[in-house]
Amino acid sequence: MSLRLTWVQPEDLIAHELRQACEDGRDTAEIRARWHRAGGPLAPPVTGVSATPAPPHLRALAEVLLDELHHLPSPLARAEPTSLPAIRSACPAWPLPASPAPGGGAPGRSPQGAGRDRPEEKPVPERAAPEETPRRGTGPHVPAPALSPEPEPAPLLDRLHAAWLGRAAGCLLGKPVEKLPLPAIRHLATAAGNWPLRTWFTARGVPAALLARHPWNRRSAPTSLAENIDGMPEDDDLNYPLLGLLLLQRHTKAFTTAHLARLWLDELPAGRTFTAERIAYRNLLQGLTPPHTATHRNPFREWIGALIRADIHGWTHPGDPAAAAGQAHRDAVLTHTANGVYGAMFIAAAIAEAAAGTTDVHHCLRTGLSVVPPESRLARAVRHGIEAARAATAFDAVVDDLHAAYGHHHWVHVVPNAALVAAALTHADGDFTASICRAVSGGWDTDSNGATAGSIAGLLAGSPEALPAHWTAPLRNRLATSVAGLDGIGFDTLARLTLVEAHRTAPAGASCPEPKPESQVKNSP
Repeated sequence: MSLRLTWVQPEDLIAHELRQACEDGRDTAEIRARWHRAGGPLAPPVTGVSATPAPPHLRALAEVLLDELHHLPSPLARAEPTSLPAIRSACPAWPLPASPAPGGGAPGRSPQGAGRDRPEEKPVPERAAPEETPRRGTGPHVPAPALSPEPEPAPLLDRLHAAWLGRAAGCLLGKPVEKLPLPAIRHLATAAGNWPLRTWFTARGVPAALLARHPWNRRSAPTSLAENIDGMPEDDDLNYPLLGLLLLQRHTKAFTTAHLARLWLDELPAGRTFTAERIAYRNLLQGLTPPHTATHRNPFREWIGALIRADIHGWTHPGDPAAAAGQAHRDAVLTHTANGVYGAMFIAAAIAEAAAGTTDVHHCLRTGLSVVPPESRLARAVRHGIEAARAATAFDAVVDDLHAAYGHHHWVHVVPNAALVAAALTHADGDFTASICRAVSGGWDTDSNGATAGSIAGLLAGSPEALPAHWTAPLRNRLATSVAGLDGIGFDTLARLTLVEAHRTAPAGASCPEPKPESQVKNSP
């Protein structure tokens, strides 16, 4: 029996790299011809692995060609840098840093605002509320770091709790239709009387022939349909925020990319990684160091993986999108470059703005765009999604527009998914149900998009009680995970632990160095 692993075998990576090179504008004609003449497939495997092993000569050629493709110059490189200083230089509206909060604790808002493009906007005062006794979680006790943060008024704790719940609910909504094409999603929901999408997917009432033609996601269907949800099942879209929380507990906001790499090797099972994360994990085991972990034979470096890790960086920097974006950058460059990194920075900054509790979703998206090079493919796609959503009454028309424009990308690529999330949030205008349902109903990476939309919409809702109970009650305040020590933890417990990290500042003198440019990495091939 031959063991076939997804997302790592050279013969399966080469077609993905050829596609990425085409998107980059690199000239691959000669390399493509060599691969084709040798019998290599030009279409990338949809499932991440080809059906049969490649013969030894073809695998060896794939390794050679992957390295050659890596060194082809891209005409887009100047408009799409990866280093943080170059990104900041390319962003004329980079947000101002937040001012220190009086008496310490979480930072306050910059006097001029963060990336505001409407001077007349004024923050909405937070409601006064007595401090609440935190609700007990149903999961195991996780000790907080030994420190005494300034007491936080209830609103930020409430917002963080709603963000964790929103991320989980949106992810769970998208799980049964992950990997399904857009027409299949529409047919399944319509057959159940659930289109436009407004609640959980269900097999009840759906004709057997339709289910046979469009089967649910095999791994998710037993735990994510309306009839069988019982707590939040494991998903990488929730594992990564948990790992981000552990990272901050162990290393504070001064963590380095190397700290993150070590945490992954210690706490993240390799089998729970996919695409760019699995490649980076393999590269770490081979002795490579960041940022080369993101570039060595990694055709997925502009996919969605870094974006789905970004929430924790925004949650812990309420009102400070610049700091959130910088922290997300240090996380993202372990696995991604350029647009893959921008996706994480965009979401981290938007979430940081939402976490402040003083603005609306449209301003949050504008703030997110302020940390993305404006001529990059990601910025263009996000602006496209926002403009399409503003112009259309029916969201289906927005989705059709986006699929026509970006449907040539792989369904996990960051560009179409970021555009869809921005469109869904814009069209929903802050409504929680509309936000997650629009994000999921647009297809592509349904669970990741639902999770990100749910996190932002949850923050804007302001409290768990503001989220509709039919989304939160089935979660049963219980999260399953393979991250050691956290299986079964409650979302209220996670909110309290996140609040601690939002207050905690890096030790005096701590630095957050960027990884050296790839040209300076000694073990580069």
